[in-house]
Amino acid sequence: MRRIAQTSVKPAVLALGWLAGLGVVLAGLASTWLPVLRPEQYGAIALAQAEEGSTPDCEMGPPDPDPAGQRRRHLDRLGVDRWHAAGHRGRGVKIAILDSGFRGYREFLGKGLPDYVVARSFRRDGALEARNSQHGVLCAEAIHTLAPDADILLANWEPDSPDRFLDAVRWAKNQGARVLSCSLIMPSWSDVEGGGPVHAALARIVGTGGDGQDVLFFASAGNMARRHWTGAFHDRGTGLYEWEPGVTDNPLVPWGNERVSVEVCWQPGDSFELQVIDEISGVPVVNALRRNSSRSCAVVRFLPERAHLYSVRVRRAQAEGNGHFHLVTLGGELRYATPWGSIPFPGDGKEVLAVGAVNADGLRYSYSSCGANPRRPKPDLVAPVPFPSMCRARPFAGTSAAAPQAAALAALWWGRHPDWTAAQVRQAMQSTARDLGPPGPDCETGFGLVALPPRDLTLSVSHYHPSPRAWAPSGEEQNPRWRVGLATGM
Repeated sequence: MRRIAQTSVKPAVLALGWLAGLGVVLAGLASTWLPVLRPEQYGAIALAQAEEGSTPDCEMGPPDPDPAGQRRRHLDRLGVDRWHAAGHRGRGVKIAILDSGFRGYREFLGKGLPDYVVARSFRRDGALEARNSQHGVLCAEAIHTLAPDADILLANWEPDSPDRFLDAVRWAKNQGARVLSCSLIMPSWSDVEGGGPVHAALARIVGTGGDGQDVLFFASAGNMARRHWTGAFHDRGTGLYEWEPGVTDNPLVPWGNERVSVEVCWQPGDSFELQVIDEISGVPVVNALRRNSSRSCAVVRFLPERAHLYSVRVRRAQAEGNGHFHLVTLGGELRYATPWGSIPFPGDGKEVLAVGAVNADGLRYSYSSCGANPRRPKPDLVAPVPFPSMCRARPFAGTSAAAPQAAALAALWWGRHPDWTAAQVRQAMQSTARDLGPPGPDCETGFGLVALPPRDLTLSVSHYHPSPRAWAPSGEEQNPRWRVGLATGM
């Protein structure tokens, strides 16, 4: 059984109980029971963390007393310092950060960010800084630190609008971006298994990797391992799904008084009803039902009442499919959770490289989302977090900090080999990743920890011409570890 890194917590949070580690998801278990914390014990701490762009399940830790020193050690761990010293710094490569949190980005130009960035909003109001968050700024800082000579583009989009998201992706590609990084998740935009029309449209823009115009799209794997459930629907005549024998309510603990989103997704053919119950009043907050459609999902969003507890119920309204569904929650945690298959859109798509989070010892954080199919590894890669920040006192944590690191390393590869295709860069990154845990790709850490080799790749990579299936390696004949050789010399 693989060990899992427990999320670090403040002493104040430690006293609150389950955040100290009782909710750690153990590898090999089908589900996890998370003890419930009373909201009145939780509120102020959760809200303070939410304002800083983090969440209680990926605690950032205390301010870093030596961020510059931590940053040097971090770059050394990734092998970036050697490449910088050899002059490989991402020159000639454009990287687009797709995010919603760019508030105050101008004050960091020439500091944590480049002197100049290209920005575009795809919101209806055209406001790049509409949301009071610096999440995207921190992503850009990580990229600029690792690939300081790369050009950076910033883009946001209208919330809950897949079309505007796709417009942002097209714009970035048309601007010449070869690498895109997105550390936001939109679970209801897919079936949480890489399917659906939004993924199909995204794949057409990104390309299969073999064309010179194709791009690489990196996404955070998500901090959903303790906020996700998946399984085949079953009941005992009640019509309600049973989380365990005789239990039809899955307790939900909000993190504070900000909006909570509960989303259920499934394969075409079925239809499910989602219900969130206020445990104090005993009445539903709201019901959500969506019958078979191109986007098979139901979403409940609500503002939680202070000191109220909630429960989630799932009913199968139409049984014409396999009955398999995924449940995720944003803004709170579930008592019954399964880590497997918890990577949401966009990271669940085969056209996207999902990046999970590990600690300095290479152990997956308990919150970092996992895949479910070893033959098509998800996440694709992992990166070490937290990332030392010079833009604020606290480091940048969660899988949000992992994706931009992998994107930046892709830019270093591309800057060094500008004639390579997206597939060749992807193959190089998978081949040089440091394998973690059992040999070979797996559902917790994918191909391994992103890292730059001290030696360069031979031309066996640059001669590789992938088929459209190259995005989904399965078996030895498609495993890039068998395709790439190494040659000495920087």
